[in-house]
Amino acid sequence: MTAPISLSEGGSLYDRVGPEALARLIERFYTLVAQHPDLAPIFPADLTLTAEKQLAFLTGFFGGPPLYQQRFGHPRLRARHLPFEITPRRARAWLACMNAALRGTPEIPEAEAREIYAALARVAVHMVNAEEPGSAE
Repeated sequence: MTAPISLSEGGSLYDRVGPEALARLIERFYTLVAQHPDLAPIFPADLTLTAEKQLAFLTGFFGGPPLYQQRFGHPRLRARHLPFEITPRRARAWLACMNAALRGTPEIPEAEAREIYAALARVAVHMVNAEEPGSAE
């Protein structure tokens, strides 16, 4: 899940969105995450480093420079998230926060917002590592 999004007309998704709009998206996203009752418990109180990591990862994932790898090594997304109980409900909540952040970031054109959401929806499904509490196994 770490291969960058492929090029299309106008360049990579990163080229089309730009670093400033991506940074604003991440800022809005983590404001929502911090307030979400299903997500806040699995995130640190100070989201500064988490947001920096997300921005670095998405920069490379969307076709920009490999900032995450340069600073933190290989993303190993699923392995890095295994200590956190990521249920289908939390994955949906994460996507809902991202969708709201995308809608709240007018600097990102609608077509690119849909492309970002589609890519991150695949990542969210991949990250699920736990059943819902009380569900039959």
